[in-house]
Amino acid sequence: MNELELREQMCLVGRLMHQNGYIDGKSGNLTARLDPERILATPSGSAKGFMNPDQLMIVNIDDGKTANDQSRPTSELAMHLECYKQRADVQGVVHAHPPTAVALTLVGYDFQQCILPEMVMLLGLVPTIPYATPASSENLDAISQLIVEHDAIMLSHHGSLTVAATLWDAYLRLESLEHSARILYMAAQMPGGIRVIPSQQLEKVLAIRKRLGLWKPGDDERFRTCCGMESSAS
Repeated sequence: MNELELREQMCLVGRLMHQNGYIDGKSGNLTARLDPERILATPSGSAKGFMNPDQLMIVNIDDGKTANDQSRPTSELAMHLECYKQRADVQGVVHAHPPTAVALTLVGYDFQQCILPEMVMLLGLVPTIPYATPASSENLDAISQLIVEHDAIMLSHHGSLTVAATLWDAYLRLESLEHSARILYMAAQMPGGIRVIPSQQLEKVLAIRKRLGLWKPGDDERFRTCCGMESSAS
């Protein structure tokens, strides 16, 4: 994909984020790796649902400087840069405010449970970082550590962070996260409590996650701890 195509895809993703209610107004931000040293980033204060390709900024991954005297990049640039520095495989990063998923963080819901097979397969166990001031460096250390082993992270009281080998897949992970959150929210309104996937069936789900190449460092221990697994998927 050349630079123009990547710019157009970023604008498309911004429109979809806005249309689907994952962001509002000028909130949220996204970036995409242009080459090993640079990314394209949304500018600060831009309405992501109504961007033009020429609004996107070129930023150096190493020092966060822009290629020329343009408007400032997203105020949460440091969070994005950390993802690219920690993961050479990451080509796209999406930060959004998916309402249901964020609402669940307000009541302390733990996303690190094995409840929905699609979520387990595609997202794994999604950790939640304690609240930190948006656009600050308060949670950078936590993001730096967690993003090595996770493709999706919740930022308590704030939003989500999803990464992938393409910007498009990072967006689709956002969709999966919010869709799963809606199901979990609806289930929580019903009597009987939320039941996890039975251990024997979970083994099969985890085997699929491995076959898809989505198994992450530490998954073995995480699934044993969070989902009561006696052994990893084979």
